[in-house]
Amino acid sequence: MSTPASPARTARTGLLALGAVAAPVLFTLAWAVLSLVSDGYTIGGDHISPYSNLTQPISGLGLGTTAPYMNTAFVLSGVLLAAGLVGFFRIVRGGRAVWRRISLVGLGLAPVGLVLIGLFDLESPGLHFLGVVLAFQLPFLVFIATGLHLRGVDGFRRLGTVLLTVAVPLTLVGVVLFQLTFDEAATADGEGVAGLTQRLWLTEVWCWFAVLGWAAWRAPKR
Repeated sequence: MSTPASPARTARTGLLALGAVAAPVLFTLAWAVLSLVSDGYTIGGDHISPYSNLTQPISGLGLGTTAPYMNTAFVLSGVLLAAGLVGFFRIVRGGRAVWRRISLVGLGLAPVGLVLIGLFDLESPGLHFLGVVLAFQLPFLVFIATGLHLRGVDGFRRLGTVLLTVAVPLTLVGVVLFQLTFDEAATADGEGVAGLTQRLWLTEVWCWFAVLGWAAWRAPKR
C-alpha cells in the first residue's frame, strides 16, 4: 500500500543532502592528486612502482607514502555520504514503505563500506573487499529498490525511472567490465587496464549518489 508522497526541503536538510555531492568530489580529487605523487606501494613483499592510474587500483594509494591521506579520504567520503543520505531520506518521503526501507538500508551500507576500505587496507583483504562490495557492488541491486521507491514519490518519478533504466545496467556493466579486466599478476607487473576500468566503474556509482543528493537539495521547500 502506498503512502502519500511529500518531498520537502528545509535549509538544514538540503545542506545535509549535498553531502552526497561533496563525497564524490572529495574521493575523486583525493585519488587524482595522490596518484600524481605516489611512489608506488608494497604488498605481500612486492614493491609495485611506478603507480599508474591505468593499471593500478585506487586502493593501492591506501598503501605507501600516500596511505594516510587516501585512507582518510575513504573515511571522510563515507561520513559525507552518510550525511547526504540522511538528508535525502528526510526530504524524499512517501512511496511504498517496503521499497523505501530496502533502499534506506541498502544505500546506508555504502558509507559503512567506505569506512571499512579506509580502516582496512589491502593488507587486510577480507574486510577491505567487504567494504568494496558494500560501497560499489551492492548499489547495482540497491538502485533497483531506490528506483522503485522514487517511482512512487511525486517529483521524483522520472529520477526513479532513470535509476531503473540507466543506473542499474550501467553499474552492472561497470562491475563486470572490471572483473573481466582485472588480473592480479598483470596488476603487480604494471600491465593491463584494470585501474582505468575500476575508475570508470567507481565514478559511475559516485555520479548516481551525487544525482540523488542534488535532486533532494533541489526539492521544493515546505
